[in-house]
Amino acid sequence: MDITVDQRSVIVFDLDDTLYNEITYLQSAYREIAKKIDPKKWRQLFATMFSLYRCSKNVFDFLAQEYNCDKDELLSTYRNHKPEIALFHGALPLLKNIREKSGKIGLITDGRSQTQRAKLQALGIQDLFDIIIISEEFGSEKPDIRNYLAIAEAFPDHTYCYIADNIRKDFIAPNQLGWETICLLDNGLNIHHSAHLYMTPKHLPSKFVTSLTELRVV
Repeated sequence: MDITVDQRSVIVFDLDDTLYNEITYLQSAYREIAKKIDPKKWRQLFATMFSLYRCSKNVFDFLAQEYNCDKDELLSTYRNHKPEIALFHGALPLLKNIREKSGKIGLITDGRSQTQRAKLQALGIQDLFDIIIISEEFGSEKPDIRNYLAIAEAFPDHTYCYIADNIRKDFIAPNQLGWETICLLDNGLNIHHSAHLYMTPKHLPSKFVTSLTELRVV
């Protein structure tokens, strides 16, 4: 799929499950926590924690009860650890190709400032964006249209394209604004997996891709 990019283009991305799989952030945090709690048998503890998560159990309640851990400290480690995560195949070439065509690159992501910026740093892409909108810093979350209007106000009289994954909330506002919208399909590992509940015109993107490698900058 071709994306036309020039100096009047703004290509905006979501972060979690769009540029990398968010589940790998959770796994990274769980490893960090497991190593702190039981350095000798951390792999077994990690396996238990991840299994509990996949069974929709409260992992922190389990750790607090079985290991006498403080849940606030566990949550702090989860949110503030240095993540071990990696970009999706094709993400970095796509970002660089947009840059080479003189396009602007934006990010709209929900989450805590420190957490989301730690992810960007771990992925090595924080300096590739011309504008970054993080919900905690900005004061509102998707699908609030203000998060998207901030992009348009920063770069007026441009064309806009939003690439994201969450059909429930990602495309409502950019659809209203007339942006091009592209959904990266769930690869089976996405945190949010309720897309079937939102197959309505206001939620759906204009296009779908199965991989970022399908997007070609022209």
